[in-house]
Amino acid sequence: QGQLAASGGGSVQPGGSLRLTCAAAADRDTRYCMGWFRQAAGFRKAREGIATIDNDGKIIYADSVKGRFTVSQDSDKKTLYLQMDSVQPDDEATYYCSLAHDRCNSWWFLLRERRDDFGSWGQGTKVTVSS
Repeated sequence: QGQLAASGGGSVQPGGSLRLTCAAAADRDTRYCMGWFRQAAGFRKAREGIATIDNDGKIIYADSVKGRFTVSQDSDKKTLYLQMDSVQPDDEATYYCSLAHDRCNSWWFLLRERRDDFGSWGQGTKVTVSS
């Protein structure tokens, strides 16, 4: 796996759980924002921000996953996790983790603006929801 490579995806039933992992091997400055975003299959589907955690431990969730997904990082801050519970069909997508040397507010803004410079990301992991 390379830097920022996500893993742990697979097939899950509605209501089930998955845990995604990201090897965050990139060097990080004091200020950073690590996040998860996803992209559903389909023509020109936009990237959707899911959750971020910054160097101070502040966490932001998208409304669509609030209360169901949990983002965390290990104590050495080299691995990022996304615990997905109560998975729904709309959660089906390829999930990516991202690193930005900036505030998370900027990450969310640039992602919503469909900009590519919101941060770096690596290989995604696909989550399929089916019964």
